Amino acid sequence: MFLISTPRRALITAFILMLLGVILPFMMVTKEIESTFFLNFLSYILSLSGMLIGIIGVARAGIKGKKRK
Repeated sequence: MFLISTPRRALITAFILMLLGVILPFMMVTKEIESTFFLNFLSYILSLSGMLIGIIGVARAGIKGKKRK
């Protein structure tokens, strides 16, 4: 929970997870690493969790911004 304790950390974590979710399949397509079921599933999970954490981070930033006004 430390990585998503603030909206900024949540967005940074989400960006890194989404980036890994794109880089892994790209490396599999270019034959840099061997495509396995585990790596395919891992890249899907990284991308999905990055998107969910990003949505949570944006929502928390919006709520935090509303409380300031």
